[in-house]
Amino acid sequence: MTRTLDRARCQATAHPLALDAILAFAVLTCMLASSSIDPHGGRDENAGTGGTRGTGGTGEHAVTWAAHTPHPLALVLMLIGATALIFRRRAPRRVLALTGTVALIESVVGDPRAPVAMSAVIALYTVAATTDRATTVRLGLLTMTVLTGASMLAGPLPWYAQENLAIFAWAGIGATAGDAVRSRRAFVQAIRDRADRAERTREEEAGRRVAEERLRIARDLHDVVAHHIALVNVQAGVAAHVMDKRPDQAKEALAHVRAASRSALNELRATVGLLRQSGDPEAPTEPAPGLARLDELVGTFRNAGLPVEVARADQDTDLPAAVDLAAYRVVQEALTNVRKHAGKEARAEVSVVRVGPDVEVTVLDDGTGADADPGSGGGHGLLGMRERVTALRGTLTTGPRHGGGFRVQATLPITPRRTPGEQPL
Repeated sequence: MTRTLDRARCQATAHPLALDAILAFAVLTCMLASSSIDPHGGRDENAGTGGTRGTGGTGEHAVTWAAHTPHPLALVLMLIGATALIFRRRAPRRVLALTGTVALIESVVGDPRAPVAMSAVIALYTVAATTDRATTVRLGLLTMTVLTGASMLAGPLPWYAQENLAIFAWAGIGATAGDAVRSRRAFVQAIRDRADRAERTREEEAGRRVAEERLRIARDLHDVVAHHIALVNVQAGVAAHVMDKRPDQAKEALAHVRAASRSALNELRATVGLLRQSGDPEAPTEPAPGLARLDELVGTFRNAGLPVEVARADQDTDLPAAVDLAAYRVVQEALTNVRKHAGKEARAEVSVVRVGPDVEVTVLDDGTGADADPGSGGGHGLLGMRERVTALRGTLTTGPRHGGGFRVQATLPITPRRTPGEQPL
């Protein structure tokens, strides 16, 4: 049964003109039936011959029904009013004006009265259901006042006749019902719009988080691959250069290649392991690198032939995991850039200093880039460092030094900073 009603509702929605034509025919039928039957009071035949019923002796009154043919003018007005309802969705106000006019004519000249006002009530309902409340009140009061006032002042019936008051009541019911339908439609549409906005917000938030996670993984992979592959490239070149004349030094270089490749594989395994599901086996358990492994990191560059000096004045500050990892990656990427771009005679300096609520990480070099590796090319190292630091609401300063060389300085907040207007958690 429910499926049949849904199918019928869909068909009616798809063919509104046909539905309005059926409605117009139904209204015309009701108006013809109502105007063709005349209820009036009658008296029993025994009342006039002395026969009495009950104790009053006055005869019992009953209601009888009489059929009559409506006046030709009433028929024309009813036909015009019903036909106009076919176009009530296309031009609701014009249909209201037309049906109100024929109802006004009928209320003034109709005797006996025909229910032409029924078409005006339907038209008023349509206007109320398709417009705003202020317009509904304005047109509803106008329709009720004009039709009721004309019936009372110029109609054939006394001003206090119930037919005159019925016009006022039915017009008010039509306007009220239409406004209620409009309010319900607006409420349902508001709920749907809210649900659509919530769904779009969820999708946008999910997409944003996916993009952020993809960017974070890309930065990690870049840092790991760029650092270790650069070292492998340098040590492999050294091994190839001294293989024939100094095999011991070549073996040492190959040992560094093996150590760097093993470290790269371990970090790649840890990074890719973050993409596993929570129930997958062999999830990474090794903590992310931080400044505690700074000496080990610097040692790999020294083994690759890059002189590096380290100065720390952070008083063994316990950094948050994200800040610790970002500081480590900044040093790693900056030294990798020195090894690739500054030249073979370049020297580097690394300093980690606690400055109030921040920790400053600075990497300096004095290279000229004259004899840099020609295959090093450009990359996304500086962009990746800036994204890391900005994500923690820190600042990154990069640029050439006066007198030659390059400078990278990152200022990272030890405690999270709030943006203006942000409420504390």
